[in-house]
Amino acid sequence: MAGFDDLGEGARKIFLAGVGAIALGADKGKEIVDELVAKGELTVEQGKQLNTELKRRAKDDSDAFANTALKQRIKNMTAEQRAEFVQQVNDLAKEADAAAADADKADATKDSKED
Repeated sequence: MAGFDDLGEGARKIFLAGVGAIALGADKGKEIVDELVAKGELTVEQGKQLNTELKRRAKDDSDAFANTALKQRIKNMTAEQRAEFVQQVNDLAKEADAAAADADKADATKDSKED
């Protein structure tokens, strides 16, 4: 399957460095918030809200970075490679849909047995 392994070594390192930087930023932000809560400069509730916001922003940044990397990868593909990639994504989507349907069916069966 064409995927992460198909990225050039340089692109792979840049991608991993970006993900690492985002994760490190979120971790450091949480440490700072926890320290402020411990010093009493923030309430526990304010700290929880800030941590939630930091996690959301880190996820948003990570998603944006992944989307940019994907756009660049697709831009560098030939038409044939793009067609193959689209087929692979469609296959993965079908697998995910089937897994979700199986999980829903299992939940429905479990719920009916509990009644």
